Amino acid sequence: MDPPAAPSPTATQRDQWIVESQVYKIYEHFANIPPNAQSVMLELQRDKHMEFLEKGLRHLGSAFCVLDANRPWLCYWILHSVALLGESVDDELENNTIDFLSRCQDPNGGYGGGPGQMPHLATTYAAVNTLITLGGEKALASINRDKLSGFLHRMKQPNGGFRMHDLGEIDVRACYTAISVASVLNILDDELIRNVGDFISSCQTYEGGIGGEPGSEAHGGYTFCGLATMILIDEVNRLDLPRLTEWVVFRQGRECGFQGRTNKLVDGCYSFWQGGVVDLLQRLYSIIEKKMATLAAQKSDCADECSQIPTTSDRLEGVRRSSWVNFNNIGCNFLKGPRATEPLFHSIALQQYILLCSQELEGGLRDKPGKRRDYYHTCYCLSGLSLCQYSWSKDPDSPPLPKSVLGPYSNLLEPIHPLFNVVLDRYHEAHQFFSGFS
Repeated sequence: MDPPAAPSPTATQRDQWIVESQVYKIYEHFANIPPNAQSVMLELQRDKHMEFLEKGLRHLGSAFCVLDANRPWLCYWILHSVALLGESVDDELENNTIDFLSRCQDPNGGYGGGPGQMPHLATTYAAVNTLITLGGEKALASINRDKLSGFLHRMKQPNGGFRMHDLGEIDVRACYTAISVASVLNILDDELIRNVGDFISSCQTYEGGIGGEPGSEAHGGYTFCGLATMILIDEVNRLDLPRLTEWVVFRQGRECGFQGRTNKLVDGCYSFWQGGVVDLLQRLYSIIEKKMATLAAQKSDCADECSQIPTTSDRLEGVRRSSWVNFNNIGCNFLKGPRATEPLFHSIALQQYILLCSQELEGGLRDKPGKRRDYYHTCYCLSGLSLCQYSWSKDPDSPPLPKSVLGPYSNLLEPIHPLFNVVLDRYHEAHQFFSGFS
């Protein structure tokens, strides 16, 4: 009797093999060229990236009309990339950006995707981060905090979630954009925080990551949003951090980059979304160690009295936030806390993927080999590259050692605040500016 035929590969398997083949060809080529040529391949093409970014800020072709409702995002992706490179735009471009975003600001609070469009939490987050990135009194003072606070409260739902816009979807992304904006603008209050931890906790899956809503698949973007939000509302202890850690570290694959979900393809943007999760967990290592010790003790006790193991609700009792916490300072104080001495992922390997597989020599960065460059991937690949470079540093204000930076040391980018994804010194400026408001 003949043995059964091997099953045909799935479409997912075929796509994975194609991507692996493209990536391995790049790595094989790199390994077989002279050292001086390797140095060139590993160099961050700063001038070309700036050329690509400035061109997009001045004029976009007609093909970008599909992003008409995302214009504040384009401002953020481009200007944050410029700031990461340690550069700035001229006064005319800066003033034009501030004026444009002011026209996107709704009279009743929040920012729309363009002038006259309805306010939306995602574009509000993008607009606020853009103005923080520009910095200076004109940019920061252009944000109507009182009206924006009203918009955030209108989007808040009784179950703890937020709507993205009037009658819009409720998900973890909405929670993050609302809480992030409220935190950095010093308008975060008890009403905005109420039940948010319940909603996000209900979105953590059996895998350990966080989905967009209860019952959804764990996803890198939503996991970052959920984890960052729980830190900002001081309820991160309510998450199963050991399981979350296990899930995210296994998302870095053979290609050296991160995938967003289990059995999905590598994508350069997850250099930040997943790399950001790992960076946050690196700063929560003491909490994770305590949770793992508790779990180990529970397993030991189970051998004798399984019936006495605490329930999930029992374990969460007492770990909710304290009533005296100043929520608007959590983002600032988070960076001052202890940090694990080593990153929880292979930072050099991720830098290799970004520089060799995501970077285009003509400027801009992309998802993966075979894809086209765009401003979204440029922003998040560079953000992830910055996280890698500083992942061994205990003090974010101190430059990292050369061994932490793949390629020439001139590749070093500006450090970012991992909770907000804005350049660190711009965050400190905004925090000081808005701390002056009650």
